[in-house]
Amino acid sequence: MDGETLHPIGELARRTGLTVKTIRFYSDRGLVPPAGRSAAGHRLYGPDAVARLRLVRTLRALGLDLPTIGKVVRREATLPEVAAAHAAALEVRIRTLRSRQAVLAMAARRGSTPEEMELMHELAELSEDARHRLVAGFLDAALGGLDPALDGVGRSLTPCLPDDPAPEQVEAWVELAGLLQDDDFRAALRRTAERFTQERRASGGGPPRRHLAATARDVLAPVLAAGTAPGSPEAGPVVAELIARYAAAFGRPDGPGLEDELLDWVETVNDPRRERYLRLLAVVNGWTPPDTDPAPALTWLTRALRRGGRPDSIHEAMLPPSLA
Repeated sequence: MDGETLHPIGELARRTGLTVKTIRFYSDRGLVPPAGRSAAGHRLYGPDAVARLRLVRTLRALGLDLPTIGKVVRREATLPEVAAAHAAALEVRIRTLRSRQAVLAMAARRGSTPEEMELMHELAELSEDARHRLVAGFLDAALGGLDPALDGVGRSLTPCLPDDPAPEQVEAWVELAGLLQDDDFRAALRRTAERFTQERRASGGGPPRRHLAATARDVLAPVLAAGTAPGSPEAGPVVAELIARYAAAFGRPDGPGLEDELLDWVETVNDPRRERYLRLLAVVNGWTPPDTDPAPALTWLTRALRRGGRPDSIHEAMLPPSLA
């Protein structure tokens, strides 16, 4: 193939590893036009044919269509331009495939029905705008119009699926989107937000105090570690302390009904869907997941309050044993 020597199609096949049929196909489409004909009428190709065929073979292996390849070999478009465009298209395709893989894996693992799998697919394929509307609608219904301090809470509860999510992020988003569409969960979060607003007003509208769920978790940590039963005598002073903290947080005087109020608050806050939301949110946003779960402490407190083991007064329970 040196100089201006023309070569038959069989020589091209030997040098490129392509079949004669494939070379003829590319030639008929103008990708590798013959430079002449032999006396017998067979096609002959010039010295650049091998390089062209190798380029065509590579671009086809990378998934480019023949019209695009034609623009490259005819120099109607540069290779970098075409490569960039194709890379962008492949990126979209890869994201789509990852999304579908995540949905199929979830459906297989959960034993989903066709209807459930269809819903998961729809949630996974939502556009960025559609995801934003879904999240905004949920947060507005759960937190909107109550307290300006909740604006920051809403931002911290906002999932942001990245442009190139990992399969586990797609799975987490699909499950999270299901929670966003759960009207009962939305109402439960609204009740928690209303409690927060009530607490803020009771404290004069100052900076939000530490959430009582976190306080209960910390106060009850040694109680749970010691294996204290909710109905045991040892539980009474701890329950009384938490009732006192609840009364202080909401500006409520000690008296009849306060224990029932605290029980209602605990049952409102202790929704397993809330903790699940936070853990899914961490996966979607690439955050470190919560390292502690208040649910065991709140469950213990619920059982203790239902058993009615409260002392006669908060203050009596808080006294040292020698003075009680």
